[in-house]
Order: sequence, then C-alpha cells, then structure tokens
Amino acid sequence: MVSPAFEIGASKVEMPVESRPKCDKLLAAGYGLTLLISISVWFLAVRAPLWVDETLSYWQIASGFNQIWTRSIQGNSFAAYAYILWLTKTIFGGKEVILRIPSILAMLAATYVFYRCARELFTWDVSIIATTLFVLPRGIAFAAIDVRPYAFALLATNLTLLMFLRWVKTGRTEYAAYFGIAAGSIFYFHYLFAVILGALAIVYLVAQRSSLKPSLRQIGVVFSCFAIVILPVIPRLRYIYQTRASHSFAEVPQLTNFLQAIYPGAGQVLVLVGAVLLGALSRTLMTPTREVGRKFAFCVAVGLIPIGFLYVLSVVSSVHVFISRYLLVGVPGVTLIWAWFCSLIDSRLIRALFCFAFVGLCAFQAYNSPVSRMHEESWKESLAYADANAAEDHAPLLMCSPLVEADFQPMPQVPSDSVLYAPLSYYKVNAPVVPLPRTLNQEAMSQVTRFLLKETPEHQRFLMLVPWPSVPILNFLSYSSQGSYAPHVLGNFDGILVVEFIPRS
Repeated sequence: MVSPAFEIGASKVEMPVESRPKCDKLLAAGYGLTLLISISVWFLAVRAPLWVDETLSYWQIASGFNQIWTRSIQGNSFAAYAYILWLTKTIFGGKEVILRIPSILAMLAATYVFYRCARELFTWDVSIIATTLFVLPRGIAFAAIDVRPYAFALLATNLTLLMFLRWVKTGRTEYAAYFGIAAGSIFYFHYLFAVILGALAIVYLVAQRSSLKPSLRQIGVVFSCFAIVILPVIPRLRYIYQTRASHSFAEVPQLTNFLQAIYPGAGQVLVLVGAVLLGALSRTLMTPTREVGRKFAFCVAVGLIPIGFLYVLSVVSSVHVFISRYLLVGVPGVTLIWAWFCSLIDSRLIRALFCFAFVGLCAFQAYNSPVSRMHEESWKESLAYADANAAEDHAPLLMCSPLVEADFQPMPQVPSDSVLYAPLSYYKVNAPVVPLPRTLNQEAMSQVTRFLLKETPEHQRFLMLVPWPSVPILNFLSYSSQGSYAPHVLGNFDGILVVEFIPRS
C-alpha cells in the first residue's frame, strides 16, 4: 500500500458521544438549532416564480423523455439533471415548488458531505460550525431552491473533495478510484465546477513533489476512472467549447468583484475578529503548527484557486464566466478557511459564541431583506398581463428573447417550441407571438421591418415585451413606426416592460 502523501486529518481524537461532558451535549444541541435556522433561510423564496434559466430547464423536459437529450444540447447543458427533473415532474407534478425539490435534496446531501469533509480536517464542533457557515451564503440559498443543476454540481464537488481527503490520508487505492469517479461526475452537472480539480492537482503535486514516483500507480487509477466516467460527455464539452462565444453575456469583472466573492460582510468579519480577540485575551489562541499550516494551505487552495481562475479567465478572454452561481465552486474552500481561523481558538465556549453570533447576524439580515424572498427576474407576470391584455382584440405579442444565444440564431417559426423563448414553455400564452432577438442587430431590424409591412396596413394594435437588454429594439421599432403607431408603456413587471402600440388615426 502506498503511504499517504501528507497528513491533514483532524488533530484531536475525541471521546465518543455517550462519554462527552454534559456541556458538550448542550453545545451540540445549540449547534443543531443554529444549523436548522441557517437552512431555513433557503426557503424564504421557495414559492417564487421560475426565472429565465429555470424555464430553460423546464423547456428541456416539456416535450417528454425522448426529447430530453436533444433539447439539453440546444439548452447548452448536460442531460443528467434534466432526467432527474423529468422524473420529479412525472411523479409529483409540475408546480414551481415541486420542481425545486431535487435541488433542495441535493443541497442537503451536499451539506452533509461537506460536514464529512470538514471532519477530515477539524474537531467535531469546528466541523459543525463550518457546516453551519457553509449553508448561510446567499449563493447557497439560491442554488438550494433553483431549478437548475448547481446544487447537484456542488454535491459532486463536495464528494470529490471528500474522496481526495480520504485518499491522501489513507493512501488506499479504492479511494483513488472513488476520487476519479467523483471528479468525472462533476461534468455531468456543470463543467465550470471542474476548476476545483486544478486546485486539487496543485495541492497533491506540491505535497508529493519529493515522492511522486511511488504514487504513480494510484494516480493511474485516478485518471483511468476519471476517463471512463467523463467519456460520454466529451462530445458535449466540445460543442460548448466551439460555441463559447455565443454563450457569454456577463461584463468583465473588476478586482472588487473578486474580493466580494470571498468577503461575507463587515458584520460577519467583526464577529470573527471579536472571537479571535476574545481567544487572545483568554489565552486560548493556539500557535499554528506545521500540520495546521498544511490544513490552511489546503483550504486556501480549494477556496481561492477556482475563484481566481474564473476571474482571470473572464479578464483576459472574451469568455466572461465570473458569475455568482458559478462561483459556488469556491464556497466549500472559503468556508473551510473561516473554519480554520475558528479552529485556532482552543475554547469550545468561545467557538460556540462565535457560531451563534454569526448565525444570528446572518439570519437577521436574511429575514429582514426583501432580496432574500426574490429569486431573479421572472417572465410570469409580464406574460400573464400581456396575454390578458391582448385577448381583447387578439393583438400579437412581440417578444424579445431573454437568451444571448438569440443574437446568433435565426428566429424560429414557432417561438413556444424554441429554446430561445423558454419562458413560453412554462408560462403559456394564447396570443400569437412574434419572435425578436435579445439585442438590436440585423436580424432584429429585419424582423421589425417585416412585421410593420404586414401590420401597418391593417392598423392592428400590438404589444411588445422588452427586457432591459432589448430596449434598443424598442427604440428602433418606435422610430420605424412613428408615423403609424403611438407607443405607451403599460407596466414594468420584474424588469420587463410591456409596451402597447396603438394605431394613429
């Protein structure tokens, strides 16, 4: 058996639960309550309507099981999550809250696996504190109820971290195989979460730099298992790479965006600083040993390297992927960094006070913030209002696509069947829909011109649904029809304008 590359296990061996002091049992009960309070934050927006990307997930399953594979390609995603969502809808129905159940279960599983990861590094109470901090960020709450594969991607990421920690701790071949399988499974849910593998490779190579040769056999096991698992998704990865320019919509990130990705908030930092100062005053602050330093290096690597890679890639290339939901890949590592600082306080009471104060502050902010009860912009209200308004005289609806891919593809004949107009697959309308791209381009101008040539002689009223990137199309339409139509904004629904065009007498 190959000896482990480096030792990063928990530094203390603790007594079994039944022999712990009574105060430790009380602390455990307190930790359990704070964890439940932290998880409750997830459900503040559980009844929110589906936003654009969630309707994209629904569109992939809307035509039945046989169409999922083909539609997942058009939806620029992998089919694993779509099959899970289809099974959920088939058994339990298609209500918004029902469609969120798979992500909730996956995030609960990811939370447990994260606890097992922390347990490989820290004592039982620090591991519970780390787990509590893990479930609190806004991004975790978002992914936990999102009808998208991010919770599953995070579950696969945490499994990969756990198998890696156990492999390097025990040196056992079976854990090397499990690590390769878990690493490959990340690609089945979101390929960008695989940047964590680069961080783990750096950690392993640095630790093994003087004794890499004895581990070559197990490294071969890792790569073999990884290659077998990833083989079915290679064609999908090639397609995404070839069409990468048509999927980028975010702005170039600034350095402040990078800092915000690892900065939880001023109040939370003050809580940690207060706990460290209290530990110093009570002389319970430990001096880091070499082993403790290795743990810190591991936490920093898996927290900052993935986030740093996405930041640099977004700055130096046209592929801008520094987006909050993609940055979830760094949350486990960043949380472990916080837990590491907490582990330096050699007092369970002070650590517990830190955890209770941290959770209390975060929960207070979440329950008093209207943002916590929102889940991105939805087309539900704008489509319902426009469809009801158009029913009076069967007015057509001009709909600008919410997807950036619409700027690179021809407009479909039947918008409700197209991925470019995924909101129509869940929030259906009876009015005829005229498709338009997302931003003003040659295709948009051609569509507007053809529509006006057909409608202007008939003097028919029509409506237009305009998300904010499509305002230039609205301006072009208003200018082109100024002699025949008068535009009136009927309302702004979750950032989407509903504009009425009335024929001039």
